[in-house]
Amino acid sequence: MLLILGGIIVVVTIYLLIRQVETRMVLFCSGLIMATIAGNPMAGFDAFSHAMKENKLFESIIAVMGFAMVMKVTECDKHLIHLLAKGLKRVGPLLIPGATIVTLFINTSITSSAGCSAAVGSILIPLMISAGIHPAIAGAAIYAGTYGAMFNPGYAQVAIISDVSQQSPMDIVANHFMPLLACGLIGAFSLLFFAYLRKEDKGCSIFDKNVENVNEELKINLMRAIVPIIPLVILILGSTNMVPAFKPLGISHAMIIGVFCAFVVTRVSPAKISKEFWQGVGNSFGHVFGIIICSLVFVGGMNEIGLIKALTNAMIFNPAIAKISSAFGPFILGIMCGSGDASAVAFNKAVTVDAAQFGLSAMNMGSMAAIGGALGRTMSPIAGGLIICATLAGVSPMEVAKRNAPGMVIACIICMLLLLYR
Repeated sequence: MLLILGGIIVVVTIYLLIRQVETRMVLFCSGLIMATIAGNPMAGFDAFSHAMKENKLFESIIAVMGFAMVMKVTECDKHLIHLLAKGLKRVGPLLIPGATIVTLFINTSITSSAGCSAAVGSILIPLMISAGIHPAIAGAAIYAGTYGAMFNPGYAQVAIISDVSQQSPMDIVANHFMPLLACGLIGAFSLLFFAYLRKEDKGCSIFDKNVENVNEELKINLMRAIVPIIPLVILILGSTNMVPAFKPLGISHAMIIGVFCAFVVTRVSPAKISKEFWQGVGNSFGHVFGIIICSLVFVGGMNEIGLIKALTNAMIFNPAIAKISSAFGPFILGIMCGSGDASAVAFNKAVTVDAAQFGLSAMNMGSMAAIGGALGRTMSPIAGGLIICATLAGVSPMEVAKRNAPGMVIACIICMLLLLYR
């Protein structure tokens, strides 16, 4: 009976998330209700307290978000985007996969999918439309590259996988680097194929009304354009021991060095930079950790009511279910609620911790859940970043979502084969 009630609550939770009811409130209340029904209301509160103490995740994530805010206020991100866009102007239809791959790269620094969509889309979407590409394809090309944050060792999802698998963030990124790159290429070139079949890759001059003036380019400052990638370069050089002096530096240290570099290059007021950095820190706690904390309360409720144990037992007796569910569970929920984070966090905290029982590596399973969730929300018409891209392109979100769908489904299957069946 408890399992049935738990299943009903989970279905209602998914429905409310689809209706875009506040994510944190829904997850927290659902977890608390399940714990209460199971006869232990304190389990939900205990999960909340436990999540608040997970300080292993705090340092790297808040530093990344603070750094991202500094890049915005100093406009270093804008110079990087314009620099990359400059080389894409004369490549014809290849502008479509080119824009996706460029966005994938930029998303490693601007890790918010919505923020990256706004920053990159405001420049590249008008550029693509002016080249005769259909606006819906232009919007889809940008949003199809917004899971590049998984390349960033400081990204929240990578930190969670690291915590669950007891592996370093750099090891996590190195492990899923090629599968994630394959996903990016599949998403990029499937869009080009889709556009070619529908004759949306060129000659769509009817949509010129959507085009902003893209001839007035920003005068690119190369030094400013380099600043956003400095922390990643430091981390890579240190982790590979190419520069031994960088090896002791953690993710947060690299981000702080990047902040100082931004000040030296741009000469923006130190007070303003400090204010924006700490605002980013606060936003990361309210948004990123808010979802993580409430997801753990939800998981705590599922644990108390017996759903997690039932799911775990099913996976133990049939390992194939574990592989498929770690890919398509977060993927489907990402489509339905427009966010891959909540589903991936919940799955990794609840199921990936027992990966060894399914004959799987926690590192592989965790990466698959995170990537699967990101791929799912990339074809969700209710995802915030997709709505931004659709708005910039002047089309409906559904038009953008349906163009991304084929590539995301194929990418999820290929990623599952590369991570879980090798």
